[in-house]
Amino acid sequence: MDIRILKAFIFILLTVTGIPGNLYIVLQFLVIRLLEKKLLPSNIILQVLAFSNLLIVCSRVIPQSLNALGIEDLMDGINCKISGYTYRVSRAMSICITSLLSCHQCILIAPNTKIWAYLKKMVSPNITLIILAILLMNLALYRTSFMYADARNNNTSPYTLHLVYCDTDFQTYVSYIANGVVFASRDFLFVASMVLASFYIVYVLLNHKKTVTSILYSNRAKSKSIEYKASKAVILLVICYVMFMGLDNSMWTYTLTLSNVGTNMNDARVVLACAYSAVCPIVIFVTNPKLQQWSRYTFWRRHQDQRSSSSSEIHLKHISI
Repeated sequence: MDIRILKAFIFILLTVTGIPGNLYIVLQFLVIRLLEKKLLPSNIILQVLAFSNLLIVCSRVIPQSLNALGIEDLMDGINCKISGYTYRVSRAMSICITSLLSCHQCILIAPNTKIWAYLKKMVSPNITLIILAILLMNLALYRTSFMYADARNNNTSPYTLHLVYCDTDFQTYVSYIANGVVFASRDFLFVASMVLASFYIVYVLLNHKKTVTSILYSNRAKSKSIEYKASKAVILLVICYVMFMGLDNSMWTYTLTLSNVGTNMNDARVVLACAYSAVCPIVIFVTNPKLQQWSRYTFWRRHQDQRSSSSSEIHLKHISI
């Protein structure tokens, strides 16, 4: 199979999976927020995560798909800067929000000691402010993207990343290495925090098995406790992130030892980085009872409306006869 056809298939698959899935999660939580006048802190985090993943797919996967289909010279210098900046900030938000989600769940299920009680009191009520602070940090951190990104040209230095329509030229070896080390270290730091939080979640659940069992027996309508279900969802998201982004960061670290990195290497990194954005909404929907409840309710209302409409049409026919 031609490598270009394979690329087109993979990127189109990521697009048709990532955009509808993440858009559905964002809009569904928005509807819940409007109708119920509130949204749980964990669901606020999931909504921001889905929106970040949506921007990742739109800013990076769509251009990759169009390029793989043979559309050339789609972006000029300004569009490259905007697209690159949007992708980098969105990708940073995705890793930071996933880490925040795991740490938040870790705090929720932790025992009520003095320190954990203080964190529970401070984190959940201020989750929106925490997310805003993370966003401002990433917006400031990636402002250098406007300096290095530009449209594709033949006058680039050996320290350039070729990303379909755009080049990211770091110009000097020091800038190239410094940029790579800073952002790779940031990624590994957040990955380490989410992994440690996940291990602690598992540890707490195992050490409070009796408590969890008593919760199950006290509420037989539910097959599993709310804490267990939420923790399982967080752990699945962390596993997906570590699997995809871990490979992406490993490849990124490897490219720091190279010059004039080829487009195939960068395309492989894009696939790994964006695969999480496409898989994430599926995991969120499958493990989130609130979304499933509202989906069933919406389906039931639509079914009832169709039955009512059919009954009305039959009644009108009898009257006309």
